[in-house]
This record gives sequence, structure tokens and C-alpha cells, in this order.
Amino acid sequence: LLARLVDPSAPEDSSLRAAFFNLSIKARPADIVRAVFEGVAYNTRWLLGAVERFTGVRLDPITLVGGGGRSAVWAQIFADVLDRTIVRTADPVAVNLRGAALLGALALGIIDEDGIGAAVPIVETHRPDRSTRRVHDAHFAEFVSFHKSNRQSYRRLRAVERRS
Repeated sequence: LLARLVDPSAPEDSSLRAAFFNLSIKARPADIVRAVFEGVAYNTRWLLGAVERFTGVRLDPITLVGGGGRSAVWAQIFADVLDRTIVRTADPVAVNLRGAALLGALALGIIDEDGIGAAVPIVETHRPDRSTRRVHDAHFAEFVSFHKSNRQSYRRLRAVERRS
């Protein structure tokens, strides 16, 4: 569904795979890890645009949860790539447990909707670094272009894999 919101002419495509593009022989392991972080953030930016068009709401701030919510570096990458404020909560891995407990407390009348925010402590706020905007905008444009121009190659490769 989100793939169609991003590009209505594109069918859902299970043949797409990750790729390292423009990788230099000088790349260090840390550069490759950062490329993975940025790749996830660029994909999130692509989908975020579709979600915001669908809902008619700009999502800002965004709370980073799960294992990635432990990383200040990844939170800053998301802030820079998405051009949104990113907040990290205490115990981001426990988000499902905390959410279930808060919904239960809300249903039982123990807290009201205003109390939910106070029950989720924010440990750090990451704001976009405007000095990175031009680079991330250019990289995002190439990310989308790379996807579109390689779509058929991924499909051909998957077809060969399925026959093997």
C-alpha cells in the first residue's frame, strides 16, 4: 500500500533488495554502518512523504523507539534526513509494553489522554542540523532515482534466483 502511495504506478515489489551504491575502496567499516543508517532514514523519508500526504498532517516531532531508539547517532541521522525533530524516550525497547500498560490505564480511568505524554519520559531531543540539508536532499534524490532506475534489474535477478 505505501509503495503505491509513493508511486501509484508501481506495484508492490518483493524483488527489491538493499544495495551499496557509490562505495569507495577507501570506505571504512564505520562508513558502511553509517550508510546503512542513512539508507534506512532515506527509505523512511520516502515513506514519510506518502504518509503525510495521506493523513494531511506533518508529523513533527517523531519519536524513535525500539532498538534504534537507543542510538543518539541514528536519531540525529533521522533528524537530518527527515528534517524533523526526533525524540528518544527512556527504555525505547519497552515501547510495546509501555503502550499496552498506558492503554490499560487509560481504559480503566487511571490516567487521561493528557497523562500519557507525562508517562513517557523523553531522554533526548534531536533537531535537524541545517548545514546538512543540501547534502541529504541531493542524496535522497539519488536514492529515489537509483531505486527507479534499477527496479527492472532487481526483478530479473529475482527471477533467476527463483529458477535456481
